[in-house]
Amino acid sequence: MVSYNGFEPVIGLEVHAQLQTESKIFCGCRVAYGAPPNSLTCPVCLGLPGALPVLNQTAVDKAVSAILAVGGEVRERSVFARKNYFYPDLPKGYQISQYDLPIGKGGQVSFRLQSGEEKSCRLNRIHLEEDAGKSLHSQGDEAHTRVDLNRCGTPLIEIVTEPDIRTPEEARACLQKLKQILQYLEVCAGDMEKGHLRCDANASVRPVGSDKLGTRTELKNLNSFKGVQKALEYEVNRQIDLLRNGGKVEQVTLLWDENRQVAEPMRTKEESPDYRYFPEPDLPELVLGNRWITAATSATPELPDAKQARFVAQYGVRQYDAEVLCDNRSLADYFEQVVGESVDSRTASNWIQTEVLGSLRERGESIGECKASPLHLGDLLKLVESGKISGKIAKTVFAEMIDTGKSAGEIIDKRGLGQISDEKSLQAEVDRVLAANSANVGKYKAGKPALMGFFVGEIMKATGGRANPSIVNRLLKKALEG
Repeated sequence: MVSYNGFEPVIGLEVHAQLQTESKIFCGCRVAYGAPPNSLTCPVCLGLPGALPVLNQTAVDKAVSAILAVGGEVRERSVFARKNYFYPDLPKGYQISQYDLPIGKGGQVSFRLQSGEEKSCRLNRIHLEEDAGKSLHSQGDEAHTRVDLNRCGTPLIEIVTEPDIRTPEEARACLQKLKQILQYLEVCAGDMEKGHLRCDANASVRPVGSDKLGTRTELKNLNSFKGVQKALEYEVNRQIDLLRNGGKVEQVTLLWDENRQVAEPMRTKEESPDYRYFPEPDLPELVLGNRWITAATSATPELPDAKQARFVAQYGVRQYDAEVLCDNRSLADYFEQVVGESVDSRTASNWIQTEVLGSLRERGESIGECKASPLHLGDLLKLVESGKISGKIAKTVFAEMIDTGKSAGEIIDKRGLGQISDEKSLQAEVDRVLAANSANVGKYKAGKPALMGFFVGEIMKATGGRANPSIVNRLLKKALEG
């Protein structure tokens, strides 16, 4: 247990994940990021009189997949409700959500802290709902607010945890694991910068050893892992300072200012009665049979923890390497495709973690955008393994592969980068290097064998790294010790 000056934080998360569907949850409008404002709307998502919602089946499928993946219970019967509140980006004056009968109950998320400690957080519920629009606030002398309703009706699941989290670091790690699971399932793209995944965090503090919950506050719309941790650290310390100085925590909703690193009150915290929930009259109950749940179960892919364990057992990679390779499903698939080209698994792991991911980071690209295909990388690594090119040349070839998408063979042939294994040519280089460095030859013969590396380096430099190192070493040893 981590103690904050005798206090213990109690934290719960409410995570809104945008479902990867082509259309909105109750109408046929396209879901797309970056479209011109108010261009993806229709009478249904604008809430015009007489327009009726029709439930998107794919959204239900993805919600069921998420519930099953975290070990939750898919409710056979669930009900949509109207959540009433008034805001400029909510044209209907209510949001269609689920309240007392959500589609999913229970489950848990297990995660690992940087220290290696294993933790878990229980889930209270997962429910379906539609998103609101977006208010864009300008600054300056002529401050005003524009409203973009493209996001209205975008399908979401809201994942509500139990208050099991005890530190801001745990909150960050839990959210990261949840994002990873949703991405593996292809339920949510998880790009927090685009609003695909948003988090509200509820925080309170209590004296260590107490079972009584303190007054909680809510931090709204946190849109980065770092932001979640920083905002909670700020709020936990604020509440502790307040209580230690005889103050009282007020139940409020707070907005996190990323630039100033402070949380400021937005409004008093609403409770369920404030939203005046009642069943959505225009949608029937959602009833899911066993056949639906069975189909979703059979379609669930191998999840991150299971894949990591398999990589360690099947490929002999270290646990840390398995965690990196399984960070996302596309990267794990890339690794397995490279190994499938008869490449040593540890060699493939090392190359992917250093050369591939390093190059992609420099470009700001994802593995899905990598021009060096698994097939081409596999061919390149087999050329190194067979001794046809050196490791140094391989890195030069890879740099062009990831730029152009060309195969290793094409690049090597075009640039004349094949390894020099002709003994006659290499003998000439050996003779030249030894003649030019007679003083070092004398030192070597006098008992300084480390100079062998110097001679090899000179030959590699002269041949642009193309000389076959095993042949060079043999010829040098023969010339120096023969």
